[in-house]
Amino acid sequence: MRLVLATRNEHKLRELRELLSPHELEPLPPEVRLPPETGETFAANALIKARAAARATGSAVIADDSGIAAAALGGRPGVRSARFAGESATDEENLAKLLREVPSEGDRRVAYVCVLAFVEPAGEERLFEGHCDGVLSDQPRGTGGFGYDPAFIPEELGDGRTMAELDPHEKGAISHRGRAARALAAWLADSRPVAA
Repeated sequence: MRLVLATRNEHKLRELRELLSPHELEPLPPEVRLPPETGETFAANALIKARAAARATGSAVIADDSGIAAAALGGRPGVRSARFAGESATDEENLAKLLREVPSEGDRRVAYVCVLAFVEPAGEERLFEGHCDGVLSDQPRGTGGFGYDPAFIPEELGDGRTMAELDPHEKGAISHRGRAARALAAWLADSRPVAA
């Protein structure tokens, strides 16, 4: 199935293309403008983007909203993860702010959350959610991944590596986005099999 991904984030496009194969994921056309993410939840923001892109393109669309929740910060930055250090902050600035605000001797637990919204122009909507629990490292490590990956140590592996130190297949197997994408792919396989 051909799907449009409602994002301008090349990292997410590359990651989701691999996770959702054999479905074809197309980038959002440059002329389509996405509305501001004003929702209070990941699901609300994913739907805002997916609905707008489905209306604009006339295609089936998926949109991702994801972020990191730090226990020591009461779940922040949450839906503000991409703008934690300001509206035009870089990944590095957002990560630096998180490392400053989470006490080095305090609660270092973090969780990645991803919600993928599927929206068709005819009106069908579905949500798929994935989580990954971990702890925050003291310093960024690794060159893979993006966003908060250099300081996110997934609990599941138990070897102390950050998400940025994993290869893409290792990351996809345990990540929040990987889990949400597999749930979406399973639903697509059941309801819309890929033509042979």
